[in-house]
Parts: sequence; structure tokens; C-alpha cells
Amino acid sequence: MGLMRLYERPANDGMESLLGIIPDLSEIERLPAPQRGQPAIVPETHRSRLEQLNHIGVALSRETDISRLLDTIVMAAKSLTNADGGTLYRATAERTLKFEIVRNDSLGIAMGGSTGVEISFPDVALYDEKGEPVHSNVVAYAYHHDISLNIADAYTQRGFDFSGTRNFDEKTGYRSKSFLTVPMKNHENEIIGVLQLLNATDRVNGAVVPFSPQDQQLAESLASQAAIALTNRLLINQLESLFETFVNVVNTAIDDKSPYTGAHCDRVPLLTMMLAEAVTDCKIGPLKDFSMTEKDRRELRMAGLLHDCGKVTTPVHVVDKATKLQTIYDRIGAIDTRFEVVRRDAEIAMLRAKLDGVPDADRAFEARLAEIHEDREFLRVCNIGGEAMRDQDVERVKQISSKYQWSDVRDAGGNASDFLTANEIENLTIRRGTLTDGERQVINHHIEVTSRMLDALPWPQHLRNVPEYAGGHHERMDGKGYPRGLRREQMSVQARCMGIADIFEALTAVDRPYKKGKTLSESLMILGQFKLNGHIDPDLFDVFMWEKVYLKYARQHLDPRQIDEVDLSKIPGYVPPSI
Repeated sequence: MGLMRLYERPANDGMESLLGIIPDLSEIERLPAPQRGQPAIVPETHRSRLEQLNHIGVALSRETDISRLLDTIVMAAKSLTNADGGTLYRATAERTLKFEIVRNDSLGIAMGGSTGVEISFPDVALYDEKGEPVHSNVVAYAYHHDISLNIADAYTQRGFDFSGTRNFDEKTGYRSKSFLTVPMKNHENEIIGVLQLLNATDRVNGAVVPFSPQDQQLAESLASQAAIALTNRLLINQLESLFETFVNVVNTAIDDKSPYTGAHCDRVPLLTMMLAEAVTDCKIGPLKDFSMTEKDRRELRMAGLLHDCGKVTTPVHVVDKATKLQTIYDRIGAIDTRFEVVRRDAEIAMLRAKLDGVPDADRAFEARLAEIHEDREFLRVCNIGGEAMRDQDVERVKQISSKYQWSDVRDAGGNASDFLTANEIENLTIRRGTLTDGERQVINHHIEVTSRMLDALPWPQHLRNVPEYAGGHHERMDGKGYPRGLRREQMSVQARCMGIADIFEALTAVDRPYKKGKTLSESLMILGQFKLNGHIDPDLFDVFMWEKVYLKYARQHLDPRQIDEVDLSKIPGYVPPSI
């Protein structure tokens, strides 16, 4: 068998069994045994490699990116064993081993992992067509038997199929010789992958040599640490993915409650991130030193997704209230019916007057019809809702209610009822929008529920600010907001960003039942007024304008007909940037 040796032993069990020739003692094994009470003598080279292994273990535990983690595992194993090449396979649910990392220094090959270069090699089958375990492939054998394989020379080794290796060498001119294949087991004793190293190189003369037992021990130790680090990172990623998916499910439930606000939970996080990134990029003004890490971005995005989670408790008939008289249906139709009854009564009165010979009965009837039509149209306009309702309009609604006495509905005493009920008068005289004070409190209650829901969750350290960010988007800079009445200095920049995003999205949204989406210039006029009256953060408004966040958002999410020309000189509170 010449120089070929095959060392086979269960991975990480510290025991060696023999398939080929019994190996020579390792460098450590040849050292004289220490006398009782004296420390063992460890060669300096081995000591440095152990220190290197410890440093690698620390680095593996700190790495949060899966691709970089896989890279680190292979590159560290190559460095520890001075190998020319390394490959990392991960076990799949399809019972195969998938190529994740391929490295070869001599051939300049770097594929998979953080390189972005796709690996085109097919997966290694762990089972044949009959469902029997594959033993002819080295990595499959190591997987099935939970064993490390140390092969001195693949060309002379019997019992494994190295035809693929030979074909590769013929095409590239390479000479694949020594192989070290180590299974990777997690804390549950499951094999999650296989690490394979190729062509150990003598550190003195550069010749390809077999992997030593010491190399194998170090590779096994590294594989064990790497498997645990990889499993932990995968578990963390899965938990984060599960949580984010759950958040999206909650948002879907909220959006499905109402067809009118279906995209709000998606758009507010996007606009919040746009503004926060703009603040990070802006190097002038009071916020020029603000910055975010990737952790900060992930935390803010999560808060954006959860900012309206409390709406799961908001009644649909309030959220979807498109007109002032809408409940299950729009009651303006019932009022129209009453007007028809009033019209009928007027026509009956006219006919009776004509029978009695009353002069100009027709003319009086036409005047009465005009008055009825005018009052009906007025109430229809009131029902739509708008930005403001005048005092004289409120008074006219009340006058209409008492003007028309109709006989079809009477109270318990037999007296004709007022034309409008107290509830109808309350709704038709709403000063702004379509919600009564009570209904607005129901809507506003969602942020209190949001805060309670988020405060009750055991947030990990890297997401601890989510409740504050998400729960502050209805606060005002002057302390007149809700639910806590916080002032500007009591709020984070991120929470203030979300406040602006929530308002601007609502102004421009075209899917609200009670209003049309405003144009870009109209929305900025209102937002500028909000800056001046202490509603929103003035510094963030400046960045919103300077960095043209509004235009970037509009081009992505607004109807083109909403994107009109913006005259910055007419925007309240706008100040040009100054260096």
C-alpha cells in the first residue's frame, strides 16, 4: 500500500481503529511521559494550533451570518491542517449532502458561501434507488457510520469510488491525494454535515503529505465546535423567521378585516425605513450624527411591522366607516326614504288644497319640493365627511330635524317623531371626518392595545426597543399625543420617524373609504403645518424634505396622478438645507 494510510475512527470519541496499516505515533505520542506531578510537555507548534483552535471557536460563536460562518469553518480547517482544499457539505431533508463551500488554493477555486459564486455540482446521494445507504462515496460513508476517514492517497485506496476525483484531476491537471473527511454532529448527536479537507501540505517543503493524527484531532474538534455554532445560528435564524412570519400573519389578519387599509401595515414600515436611512445618510443638520447598525435596522423594521398590531381588537364597522351615517349599511338611504314620505305628504297637501280651491297650490308645491330637495342634498353632502364643518352647517342639520314633522313614525305618546334621531344628528354634525368622538376613541384605543401586547412579550436584547418604536407613532412632539403624552425629548429618533411615516402614508393612501388620496403637494402642505404646530419632529421633517424621501416614496407607491409639482417655497415650515 506504500505511503497510503487510512485511519478510521468514530468522530470525536478519542478511540482509533485500524482499516489499513497501524499509523506511527503522533508527535505528542512520541514525547516522554511526564513524571508524576509534572505538567505534560506540549510542542510549541501544537500549542499554537490549540490556541488558534480556541480563537476559531470564539469567532464561530460570534458569527451571525450563515454564509460567512460556513466560510470561516472551511478556511479555519484548512489553516489548522495546512490543507490545499476544503469542502463543506450540509445534510438536506431530501437525504443528500449538498455542496455549501468549495475551496482550492492551487486551482484558485472559491465557490459558495459569501463568494456569491454558485456551486453547480450535484448533491451527493446518501441512498441509492433501492433506498439502501451509499457506502462507496467517502463523504456518504462518513455520514452513515459517524466516522472520520483519513486517506493518505486516494489513487491507491481500495473500497471507495474515486472516479469522480480522477475525472476532475484529468480536466484540471490537479493531483488529489490525501483526504480527511469528518462528520459534523450537533448537540443532539445528529449529523448535520460533513467537512472534507484535501491535500495536506508539508509546512517546510510544500509537498503533499497525509493528514497526521494530530490534524485529524484538530479537524474533529473544529467540526464539533462548528456544528454547534452552525446549529445555534440556524436555530436563531429559524426562530427569527418564525417570529417575522407570525408578525406577517397578524398583519394579514388585520388587513383582511378591512379591504380599505390592506396595505397600510406594509407601507408604513417601508416609509419608516426610507426616512431612517435618509437621516443616516444626511450629514447636515441636528441629526447628522445619527446612524444605524444592521441590528438597529432589523429592530426598526420589526417595530414597523408591529405598529398597528392592536387593531386586531378594533371593530370592523368603525375601521370601515366610510360615511358619517354608516354602520352595517349607510343610513343616508333611510333618510332619503323619509324625504320621499315628506314629498308624498306635500303632494297630498297640494292636491287637497287644489280640491279646496286654494290659489297657487301648484306654485307652493313646487317651492316646497325645491326646499325638500335642497335639504336632502345638504344632508347627503354632510354625510360624506370632510376636513371641517362650519357652525352654520351644524345648526342647519338641527333645523332640518325639527323642520319636518312626519306622521309615519310616532313616539309612545302618539306624537310625530323628529325627522332625525339624536344619533343621526350626532353623526351628521361630526366636525371633521366620519367618526364620532366615541368611535375615534375606539380607533385610538388600538395603540394602547398595541403597547400592552408588545410590552407583554419577552423581547431579546437585540429587539428590546420594538415596543417603544412601535408604540410611539401617535405621540406628538408637544406632548399632546397618545397614549402616553410623551414629548419629543422623551422619544427616540426611530419612534419619531414612524410617526411621520404613519401620517404621510395616511394622507396619500387611496384605499381609505372616507377620503380620496391627497396629492403630493397637498400632503406636504399638511405635513408642514404639523411641523409648525408641534405635531411632528421638525428636524425629521427637514430631512424628509431635503433628502426628497417624499418623492422616492411617491414614485414607488402613489398613483401617478397624485404626483404633482411641488413648490417648496409654499410648503409651511420648509427651510432650505445649509452646510
